Amino acid sequence: MIHLDRLSQVQPETISLTAVIDTALCVGAGGSSGSLADKPIVRNAQKQLIIPASQLKGRLRHECEKLARGLGWQIFESPAAETLSPLEVNEDRSHLRQDYTVEGYRGYHCLVSQIFGDPFLPSRVIVDDLICKVPEEELPEVLRPGVTINRKRRTAEERKLYLLETSPANAQLEFEGEIHLLKPNCPEYAKPLILAALHHIHALGGSKSAGLGWLTWKDLPQMSATDAAWLGLKAKKANL
Repeated sequence: MIHLDRLSQVQPETISLTAVIDTALCVGAGGSSGSLADKPIVRNAQKQLIIPASQLKGRLRHECEKLARGLGWQIFESPAAETLSPLEVNEDRSHLRQDYTVEGYRGYHCLVSQIFGDPFLPSRVIVDDLICKVPEEELPEVLRPGVTINRKRRTAEERKLYLLETSPANAQLEFEGEIHLLKPNCPEYAKPLILAALHHIHALGGSKSAGLGWLTWKDLPQMSATDAAWLGLKAKKANL
């Protein structure tokens, strides 16, 4: 629930993002109209190409979970609510009570849930859509044909030809947006963990194995093994 009277108290810290698409991009939505494609590319109301915030946030959370597990943190499993946000104490989680509880919210919340939220805890970050500001008239419609392959027979299925709409290939299109860290509730370790996770994201959208959606982040802050913020992440694990 959003409390409008509390919005003025929120002072977000912003991470600016620019994704340069090195190939073509296929972020589609089935059922859209106005195109011959079975899966048209997603656009906003101004007809600009976008990478939806939900897709970026989901991919970002997945990468944060991988990094956190690599550092030895216990991460609760999604998508089931019972495992993502356990309510009862058991023997395995009893030693996490101090760091995995949040004042005012029931249950237990792992360190990644304390950033991205769970069924009981609201997210402490807001992710924008990444928007390509090139006008629609400068981006011709590109349709890429494909066919469903029968994995057992290793042959093409009959009447299974489909068309994907993509952005123009090798056009170096830039998609811009921001990630907002909602201070003061957003944990201090959120920014270094998110930045590290972004460096692990090299592709977005569908058909990545077919060469679509590969990207490079522009002017993304770098982190070294001796970075104070990264060392803080390791120290937090040691203090659990």
